[in-house]
Amino acid sequence: MPNRYSEQALRESRAFGVRSIPVLRPLGWLSRGWRDLWRAPLASLGQGLAMALFGALLFALARERFWLLAGAFSGFLIVAPILATGLYAISRELDRGGRPGWHTVRDAWRPRDGRLIVFGVLLAFAGTGWVLCSAAFVTGFAADPIHNPRDFLLKVVLNDDSRLFETWLMLGAVLAAPVFASTVVAIPALVDLPPGRLGVLGAVFTSWRVVLEHPAPIALWAALLIALTLVGMATTLLGLVLILPWLGHASWHAYRDLVTRRPD
Repeated sequence: MPNRYSEQALRESRAFGVRSIPVLRPLGWLSRGWRDLWRAPLASLGQGLAMALFGALLFALARERFWLLAGAFSGFLIVAPILATGLYAISRELDRGGRPGWHTVRDAWRPRDGRLIVFGVLLAFAGTGWVLCSAAFVTGFAADPIHNPRDFLLKVVLNDDSRLFETWLMLGAVLAAPVFASTVVAIPALVDLPPGRLGVLGAVFTSWRVVLEHPAPIALWAALLIALTLVGMATTLLGLVLILPWLGHASWHAYRDLVTRRPD
């Protein structure tokens, strides 16, 4: 039976309408995100640099630990929405006609909003769970011992006689899909609305409504997010300095485009 918290979350979610959009609308989000990036370049690119350095730290820590490296960057994609909090705040300020800067980012990251802290912890648990699941899966099903990233590349990724790599990718997609569906508009909504108007569960319910009503555009959006992030990783992470803030700003416009109104 639903409890009082879930009933309240449903009421919060129903206070939002979901706008109908065409399949290719995510391309418009990228266009508007690109515009925001260059309207506040220092704060945006500074956050992109910080996230790229975090990725570089993961590489440094995991380069001899295949199990950590194999799951860390897909786990990074899971927690990326909360890392973009400051970018959402910048785009919100631009929408309001303001002049955002580092003060906007600082205010967004102040730990006064317990909702964002809770959401961040939940995403961190999800990312950690995927890293552990990934390690157990590859270790348990690989034909030969895997000791380092080179072994993973040769014996899993490039092994024509095994479908382990394809299965590993499918497993990651299955585990990541509900997390992505829970965050499409949830975190921008929490940044936009103060405590008391929208809780974590209400934001998640709203995000799921958006996904269920628009599976094709959201699938395209997910593909664009993954493809552009991989491009950034392929450039030895340098491209992430530009791509991650671009996608963060675009995600704000996805929220504003999909959600038609806010609770009073």
